[in-house]
Amino acid sequence: KDRNRQEIMALLLVSSVSHIQSLNQFHCFSLRKEKLELDRILSWSSRHRLIRLSKRTFPQRLTVKMSDDSASTLPLNLRRSKKVWIWSECKEVMTVAVERGWNTFIFSAVNRQLSDEWSSVALMDSLFIDEKKVTDGAGKVVAAVFEVSTPEELQRLKIEDEQMENIVLDLLDWKSIPAENLVAALQGSEKTVFAVSNTPSEAKLYLEALEHGLGGIILKTEDVKAVLDLKEYFEKRNEERDALSLTEATITRIEMVGMGDRVCVDLCSLMRPGEGLLVGSFARGLFLVHSECLESNYIASRPFRVNAGPVHAYVSVPGGKTCYLSELRTGREVIVVDQKGKQRTAVVGRVKIEKRPLILVEAKLSAEEEEMGFSIILQNAETVALVSPHQVNSSRETAIPVTSLKPGDQVLIRLQGGARHTGIEIQEFIVEN
Repeated sequence: KDRNRQEIMALLLVSSVSHIQSLNQFHCFSLRKEKLELDRILSWSSRHRLIRLSKRTFPQRLTVKMSDDSASTLPLNLRRSKKVWIWSECKEVMTVAVERGWNTFIFSAVNRQLSDEWSSVALMDSLFIDEKKVTDGAGKVVAAVFEVSTPEELQRLKIEDEQMENIVLDLLDWKSIPAENLVAALQGSEKTVFAVSNTPSEAKLYLEALEHGLGGIILKTEDVKAVLDLKEYFEKRNEERDALSLTEATITRIEMVGMGDRVCVDLCSLMRPGEGLLVGSFARGLFLVHSECLESNYIASRPFRVNAGPVHAYVSVPGGKTCYLSELRTGREVIVVDQKGKQRTAVVGRVKIEKRPLILVEAKLSAEEEEMGFSIILQNAETVALVSPHQVNSSRETAIPVTSLKPGDQVLIRLQGGARHTGIEIQEFIVEN
């Protein structure tokens, strides 16, 4: 039975990668990463032209095929929950951690008095660590501990031989063992592996390496800010799990408005068909502006880029905030969204501001009603497109270039509160025209 299952999985893998042949290369990857990498490679066609996209031309309405599997669009490191244990002797650190939902604490085996003191004022799970094991208050072993200081020690590590479900790795010199090497060595393990980290940035490396990351982190710190920063990172992770609500709007007006300074946002991530940034002239309604990942007869595909709009426009960033396109800088994060509302964060690699011809696009939730509308100004170019909710057939949707947009077309927008102060939504009366 197991052999039949392996043969079936092998056939599925061969079937999938057979569609990813480029002119000179053949791409192959593991089954666990197959679907994510397939989506990414299919969208990268400027250097590896793919038969699936080679016949697309941009002036027409572009057909975008999207998967119905919502989990497949999530980064692999978001598909399972990560555990956090706190190792500290600072009461303020304990208080902040408990207030934010982290109540498992590590103490040295000889420091039970501190555990008893904290347990009297807060509800927590106390664990005690020594050189070889982690035990609970009753003395039951809950994790095995390994100290690793060299790549050779990591290669000799056999965690599957341990009976414990949890494994704690204390990396004595983490710089000598990159997080990617650690995750690669432990890939496929059914155990929950924790790494002892001294900073939030170090913890993030272990949680995200090779898109899988480790199963948990022990944050060893006496600094309250380290707990706050790590919690902020997890809140962003949770935000990416939640789909945004997108609304259909009807185009009511399209007009050339002359020249202006428009912003191209180049990300450190590749975008797939159907993905883009939420941009708009008013924060109350942001349009889903498609990336330049689609094939064009006019310019090579650039799946890392969104030709987003003029310098004054708002763009959605993590934390439910907006900022002006002109405020984006290298290293800042933005929200990438697809037409189903699935979101993920991406790092800005470069921002280009250039003078280009612009076009005004206005829309309303209903073309017949007189409610307040929404608008966006974009570069008047065939490679700039808005995402439409319309289905051409049961599995395809379309991105509409602004050069072929017309009144009556429907596009996707994100409705939210219009009043903002430094990008944060506030409750305030406001009129924007």
